[in-house]
Amino acid sequence: MPYPSYSIVIPAFNESNRIPATLDSVVNCIRQRGWSAEVVVVDDGSRDRTPEVVLDFATRAPEVRLLRNPANRGKGYSVRSGLLQALGEVVMFTDADLSAPIEEAEGLFAAIAGGADIAIGSRWLERARQSIRQPLYRQFFGRCFNAVTRLVMGLPFADTQCGFKAFTRAAAQTIFQLQTIDRWGFDPEILFIALKRGYRIVEVPVSWAHDERTRISYLKDGMRMLEDIAIVRWSALLGRYNKDVEHIHRSLLRK
Repeated sequence: MPYPSYSIVIPAFNESNRIPATLDSVVNCIRQRGWSAEVVVVDDGSRDRTPEVVLDFATRAPEVRLLRNPANRGKGYSVRSGLLQALGEVVMFTDADLSAPIEEAEGLFAAIAGGADIAIGSRWLERARQSIRQPLYRQFFGRCFNAVTRLVMGLPFADTQCGFKAFTRAAAQTIFQLQTIDRWGFDPEILFIALKRGYRIVEVPVSWAHDERTRISYLKDGMRMLEDIAIVRWSALLGRYNKDVEHIHRSLLRK
Protein backbone atom coordinates (compact mmCIF):
# COMPACT_ATOMS: atom_id res chain seq x y z
CA MET A 1 0.00 0.00 0.00
CA PRO A 2 1.61 3.33 -1.05
CA TYR A 3 2.42 6.00 1.50
CA PRO A 4 0.28 9.15 1.37
CA SER A 5 1.56 12.37 -0.13
CA TYR A 6 0.34 14.39 2.86
CA SER A 7 -0.15 13.87 6.56
CA ILE A 8 -2.36 16.29 8.52
CA VAL A 9 -1.73 16.08 12.26
CA ILE A 10 -4.30 17.46 14.70
CA PRO A 11 -3.41 17.64 18.41
CA ALA A 12 -6.53 17.29 20.56
CA PHE A 13 -7.29 17.69 24.25
CA ASN A 14 -10.90 17.45 25.46
CA GLU A 15 -12.21 18.14 21.95
CA SER A 16 -15.16 15.72 21.85
CA ASN A 17 -17.62 18.51 20.98
CA ARG A 18 -15.49 20.17 18.32
CA ILE A 19 -13.57 17.31 16.69
CA PRO A 20 -16.41 15.78 14.60
CA ALA A 21 -16.95 19.02 12.64
CA THR A 22 -13.18 19.44 12.29
CA LEU A 23 -12.73 15.95 10.90
CA ASP A 24 -15.70 16.44 8.56
CA SER A 25 -14.08 19.58 7.14
CA VAL A 26 -10.65 17.99 6.77
CA VAL A 27 -11.84 14.72 5.21
CA ASN A 28 -14.22 16.53 2.83
CA CYS A 29 -11.37 18.79 1.72
CA ILE A 30 -9.09 15.81 1.13
CA ARG A 31 -11.69 14.01 -0.96
CA GLN A 32 -12.82 17.05 -2.95
CA ARG A 33 -9.24 17.92 -3.90
CA GLY A 34 -8.22 14.33 -4.53
CA TRP A 35 -5.30 14.49 -2.12
CA SER A 36 -3.50 11.32 -1.15
CA ALA A 37 -3.57 12.10 2.56
CA GLU A 38 -3.96 10.75 6.07
CA VAL A 39 -5.34 12.56 9.11
CA VAL A 40 -3.59 11.81 12.40
CA VAL A 41 -5.40 12.90 15.55
CA VAL A 42 -3.16 12.89 18.62
CA ASP A 43 -5.19 12.65 21.81
CA ASP A 44 -3.35 14.39 24.63
CA GLY A 45 -4.80 12.49 27.58
CA SER A 46 -8.31 13.84 27.17
CA ARG A 47 -10.70 13.42 30.09
CA ASP A 48 -13.77 13.47 27.86
CA ARG A 49 -14.79 11.16 24.99
CA THR A 50 -12.39 12.55 22.40
CA PRO A 51 -10.69 9.19 21.67
CA GLU A 52 -14.00 7.35 21.31
CA VAL A 53 -15.40 10.07 19.05
CA VAL A 54 -12.33 9.93 16.79
CA LEU A 55 -12.37 6.14 16.61
CA ASP A 56 -16.07 6.17 15.73
CA PHE A 57 -15.43 8.73 12.99
CA ALA A 58 -12.56 6.61 11.64
CA THR A 59 -14.95 3.71 11.00
CA ARG A 60 -16.52 5.89 8.29
CA ALA A 61 -13.33 7.62 7.15
CA PRO A 62 -10.28 5.39 6.58
CA GLU A 63 -8.15 8.51 6.15
CA VAL A 64 -8.33 9.07 9.92
CA ARG A 65 -6.25 7.35 12.57
CA LEU A 66 -5.78 7.99 16.28
CA LEU A 67 -2.63 8.21 18.38
CA ARG A 68 -2.85 8.50 22.15
CA ASN A 69 -0.39 10.08 24.55
CA PRO A 70 0.16 8.16 27.81
CA ALA A 71 -1.07 11.24 29.72
CA ASN A 72 -1.59 14.96 29.19
CA ARG A 73 1.83 16.05 27.94
CA GLY A 74 1.15 19.28 26.04
CA LYS A 75 0.62 20.53 22.52
CA GLY A 76 4.33 20.46 21.65
CA TYR A 77 4.61 16.82 22.71
CA SER A 78 1.49 15.92 20.73
CA VAL A 79 2.66 17.64 17.57
CA ARG A 80 6.07 15.98 17.83
CA SER A 81 4.54 12.55 18.36
CA GLY A 82 2.16 12.97 15.44
CA LEU A 83 4.67 14.31 12.95
CA LEU A 84 7.33 11.74 13.78
CA GLN A 85 4.81 8.95 13.25
CA ALA A 86 3.20 10.48 10.16
CA LEU A 87 3.74 8.65 6.87
CA GLY A 88 3.34 11.45 4.31
CA GLU A 89 6.01 12.98 2.11
CA VAL A 90 4.78 16.36 3.39
CA VAL A 91 3.61 16.55 7.00
CA MET A 92 1.73 19.40 8.64
CA PHE A 93 -0.12 20.24 11.82
CA THR A 94 -3.20 22.33 12.38
CA ASP A 95 -5.17 23.29 15.47
CA ALA A 96 -8.36 21.40 16.29
CA ASP A 97 -10.43 24.59 15.97
CA LEU A 98 -9.37 25.04 12.32
CA SER A 99 -8.90 28.77 12.86
CA ALA A 100 -7.09 28.57 9.54
CA PRO A 101 -9.44 26.68 7.19
CA ILE A 102 -7.88 23.42 6.05
CA GLU A 103 -8.19 24.61 2.43
CA GLU A 104 -5.36 27.03 3.26
CA ALA A 105 -3.04 24.01 3.38
CA GLU A 106 -2.82 24.29 -0.42
CA GLY A 107 -0.65 27.38 0.03
CA LEU A 108 1.70 25.51 2.37
CA PHE A 109 1.93 22.53 0.04
CA ALA A 110 2.60 24.82 -2.93
CA ALA A 111 5.45 26.53 -1.07
CA ILE A 112 7.07 23.18 -0.36
CA ALA A 113 6.53 22.03 -3.94
CA GLY A 114 8.33 25.23 -4.94
CA GLY A 115 11.44 24.30 -2.98
CA ALA A 116 10.81 25.24 0.66
CA ASP A 117 11.64 22.74 3.37
CA ILE A 118 9.12 24.34 5.73
CA ALA A 119 6.05 26.50 5.10
CA ILE A 120 4.50 28.38 8.02
CA GLY A 121 1.13 30.07 8.03
CA SER A 122 1.10 33.74 8.97
CA ARG A 123 -1.83 35.77 10.27
CA TRP A 124 0.08 39.03 9.94
CA LEU A 125 1.41 39.14 6.36
CA GLU A 126 -2.07 39.99 5.04
CA ARG A 127 -4.12 41.13 8.03
CA ALA A 128 -7.20 41.73 5.88
CA ARG A 129 -7.56 37.95 5.67
CA GLN A 130 -8.48 37.74 9.36
CA SER A 131 -12.24 37.29 9.21
CA ILE A 132 -12.61 37.25 13.02
CA ARG A 133 -9.81 39.09 14.78
CA GLN A 134 -8.53 38.46 18.25
CA PRO A 135 -9.55 40.91 20.98
CA LEU A 136 -7.15 43.85 21.22
CA TYR A 137 -5.54 42.57 24.43
CA ARG A 138 -4.76 39.22 22.77
CA GLN A 139 -3.36 40.99 19.71
CA PHE A 140 -1.19 43.13 22.00
CA PHE A 141 0.23 40.23 23.99
CA GLY A 142 0.66 38.11 20.88
CA ARG A 143 2.60 40.79 19.05
CA CYS A 144 4.72 41.54 22.13
CA PHE A 145 5.62 37.88 22.51
CA ASN A 146 6.45 37.64 18.81
CA ALA A 147 8.68 40.72 19.06
CA VAL A 148 10.54 39.31 22.06
CA THR A 149 10.92 35.98 20.30
CA ARG A 150 12.31 37.60 17.19
CA LEU A 151 14.77 39.67 19.21
CA VAL A 152 16.04 36.98 21.58
CA MET A 153 16.02 34.04 19.18
CA GLY A 154 16.76 35.81 15.91
CA LEU A 155 13.64 34.57 14.16
CA PRO A 156 12.85 36.80 11.16
CA PHE A 157 9.18 35.85 10.87
CA ALA A 158 6.05 37.96 11.17
CA ASP A 159 4.19 35.17 12.99
CA THR A 160 5.95 32.42 14.93
CA GLN A 161 2.88 31.13 16.82
CA CYS A 162 0.42 30.31 14.04
CA GLY A 163 -0.66 26.70 14.53
CA PHE A 164 -0.52 25.91 10.83
CA LYS A 165 2.86 24.64 9.62
CA ALA A 166 4.05 22.11 7.04
CA PHE A 167 7.37 20.32 6.56
CA THR A 168 9.06 17.97 4.16
CA ARG A 169 9.32 14.55 5.74
CA ALA A 170 13.13 14.83 5.98
CA ALA A 171 12.98 18.23 7.71
CA ALA A 172 10.33 17.06 10.18
CA GLN A 173 12.25 13.92 11.11
CA THR A 174 15.30 16.00 12.00
CA ILE A 175 13.64 18.98 13.68
CA PHE A 176 11.14 17.12 15.84
CA GLN A 177 13.68 14.61 17.13
CA LEU A 178 15.65 17.60 18.43
CA GLN A 179 12.65 19.42 19.92
CA THR A 180 12.61 19.59 23.72
CA ILE A 181 9.70 21.94 24.59
CA ASP A 182 6.48 20.00 25.22
CA ARG A 183 3.95 22.79 25.70
CA TRP A 184 2.89 26.06 24.04
CA GLY A 185 6.41 27.43 23.55
CA PHE A 186 7.46 24.75 21.08
CA ASP A 187 6.80 26.82 17.93
CA PRO A 188 9.79 29.17 18.33
CA GLU A 189 12.00 26.21 19.21
CA ILE A 190 11.24 24.25 16.04
CA LEU A 191 11.79 27.38 13.93
CA PHE A 192 15.06 28.07 15.75
CA ILE A 193 16.20 24.48 15.11
CA ALA A 194 15.17 24.72 11.46
CA LEU A 195 17.23 27.85 10.88
CA LYS A 196 20.17 26.40 12.77
CA ARG A 197 20.08 23.29 10.58
CA GLY A 198 19.92 25.36 7.39
CA TYR A 199 16.39 24.61 6.25
CA ARG A 200 14.59 27.01 3.93
CA ILE A 201 11.47 28.45 5.57
CA VAL A 202 8.74 30.33 3.70
CA GLU A 203 5.94 32.31 5.35
CA VAL A 204 2.55 31.95 3.67
CA PRO A 205 -0.36 34.32 4.41
CA VAL A 206 -3.45 32.43 5.56
CA SER A 207 -7.04 33.29 6.31
CA TRP A 208 -7.78 33.19 10.02
CA ALA A 209 -10.82 33.35 12.28
CA HIS A 210 -10.15 33.68 16.01
CA ASP A 211 -11.96 31.14 18.19
CA GLU A 212 -12.89 32.47 21.64
CA ARG A 213 -12.74 28.92 23.00
CA THR A 214 -8.95 28.91 22.78
CA ARG A 215 -7.42 27.66 26.03
CA ILE A 216 -4.22 29.67 26.02
CA SER A 217 -3.74 32.15 28.87
CA TYR A 218 -1.56 35.04 27.81
CA LEU A 219 -0.49 35.73 31.39
CA LYS A 220 0.31 32.24 32.65
CA ASP A 221 1.26 30.65 29.34
CA GLY A 222 3.04 33.80 28.22
CA MET A 223 5.37 33.59 31.23
CA ARG A 224 5.96 29.92 30.54
CA MET A 225 6.80 30.71 26.92
CA LEU A 226 9.39 33.24 28.05
CA GLU A 227 10.92 30.51 30.21
CA ASP A 228 10.90 28.24 27.16
CA ILE A 229 12.79 30.85 25.14
CA ALA A 230 15.48 30.87 27.81
CA ILE A 231 15.60 27.06 27.71
CA VAL A 232 16.06 27.11 23.93
CA ARG A 233 18.92 29.58 24.14
CA TRP A 234 20.57 27.48 26.87
CA SER A 235 20.10 24.29 24.84
CA ALA A 236 21.72 25.99 21.86
CA LEU A 237 24.72 27.01 23.97
CA LEU A 238 25.08 23.39 25.11
CA GLY A 239 25.05 22.21 21.48
CA ARG A 240 21.92 20.09 21.86
CA TYR A 241 20.64 21.11 18.43
CA ASN A 242 23.88 20.20 16.65
CA LYS A 243 23.85 16.46 17.21
CA ASP A 244 23.31 13.96 14.44
CA VAL A 245 19.81 12.59 14.13
CA GLU A 246 18.98 9.13 12.88
CA HIS A 247 15.77 9.27 10.89
CA ILE A 248 12.98 6.94 11.92
CA HIS A 249 12.40 4.18 9.38
CA ARG A 250 8.89 3.91 7.98
CA SER A 251 8.99 0.15 8.26
CA LEU A 252 9.13 0.50 12.03
CA LEU A 253 6.12 2.83 12.05
CA ARG A 254 3.94 0.29 10.26
CA LYS A 255 4.44 -2.41 12.89
